[in-house]
Amino acid sequence: MNGMEGLRGVSALDVAESLQVALANRGIRADVNGDYGLAVVSVWAGLTVWCNGNLFWWNVGQSPATRNPVYAQQPAVELEQATRRVIRRYVDLRQRQTNTPTSSTSPQVDHGPR
Repeated sequence: MNGMEGLRGVSALDVAESLQVALANRGIRADVNGDYGLAVVSVWAGLTVWCNGNLFWWNVGQSPATRNPVYAQQPAVELEQATRRVIRRYVDLRQRQTNTPTSSTSPQVDHGPR
């Protein structure tokens, strides 16, 4: 959906699928699911982008002071900007995963949020 002017009548699922296409055009595969006025774009482990038809939002980490999640958001009408920001987060998460030391004798254990 180019431009996405006049989002009235456009479902959250339609808008989320637009993000999916924009990511695919840049070589990033994602899955989309939606219902009840919300949609989610699953991009990577730890990166899901929610959409209500007017706004995208996704987790970008946690506050060092409170350890509460911190979210980024972008208006859906700014699809290109949202795409660029999601890609930056995707690259960051991929780099963190590949830079994590692993031992062949011990399995990877997810200890939850840090």
